[in-house]
Amino acid sequence: MSGSVSLTGKDTIIINSRIMNDFADGDVVSIDYPNNLVEVKTGKNGNSIYAYNASGENSTATLRIIRGSADDKFLNGIQAEYRIDPASFPLITSEFIKRAGDGKGGVTSDIAKLSGGVVQKLPAVKENVDGDTEQSITAWQIAFTNAERIIS
Repeated sequence: MSGSVSLTGKDTIIINSRIMNDFADGDVVSIDYPNNLVEVKTGKNGNSIYAYNASGENSTATLRIIRGSADDKFLNGIQAEYRIDPASFPLITSEFIKRAGDGKGGVTSDIAKLSGGVVQKLPAVKENVDGDTEQSITAWQIAFTNAERIIS
């Protein structure tokens, strides 16, 4: 076999030490890093300036969970805890472990280790009488301030 391959499956998502299981369809978890980690400018005579941008470690994780499931209730409890007393809220930690096989039996874990999280906004809800399955899904958006990628 020539070239590289990546066989993926049996990924794991952990929120506050809880392994999440009640995922919906499609993109069940997506992590976005909206800011640049480094800002670069080039000035006169080709001189270049590089500056670390701390907000480049911010991320937003969106989880698509079955509405009313145990995981949905768990996440709802977390956001309720924040709303009761924001100052004493223990920030959310998370690990998103993507497993990639090499086609020869070897597996590499690609881990997004996130911390400093809060539920960013209340999840939307809707009713639809035309059979739209999206009404049975709760999309949770969690903002994190620290991100680390680990490949092992």
